[in-house]
Amino acid sequence: MTEVYNKEFIAILDYGSQYNQLIARRVRENNIYCEILPPTTTAAELKMNSKLKGIILSGGPASVYEKDSPKMDKEILELGIPVLGICYGMQLISDTLGGKVVKADKREYGLSKLLIKDFSDLMWNMRSTLDVWMSHGDQVTKLCAVCPEVLILQWLLY
Repeated sequence: MTEVYNKEFIAILDYGSQYNQLIARRVRENNIYCEILPPTTTAAELKMNSKLKGIILSGGPASVYEKDSPKMDKEILELGIPVLGICYGMQLISDTLGGKVVKADKREYGLSKLLIKDFSDLMWNMRSTLDVWMSHGDQVTKLCAVCPEVLILQWLLY
């Protein structure tokens, strides 16, 4: 991670998603600088750059309940900046904060619809229905009891 650019930026922690470069491109298309960093990046390392404005935890092929699955520094969630978890990243946040992630009865893959029910700060300018692609075999069955600074988005996939 560099401070050379001296720009506000988003850190993308890479948990092995095949879409990391696409995520970065989409962020950059919105004129926001971002860096893809390893999943071993710590909160202390992230705090070294005062220009950090948000963190994206990518998806990946692992399951959070597997013995050797990639973990995260819990202190990242205590930095006071927005954290977005995508697929594995969302499951990792839930697991790290005491939620429950289990293997789903059925794997899902392909096109689905995302119905947005909450148009708060994060979703204020979104369409109410979005096409999304899913590829997962795990699910969050219990949200964390206490999620400080974590916004739980409510949506329905159908």
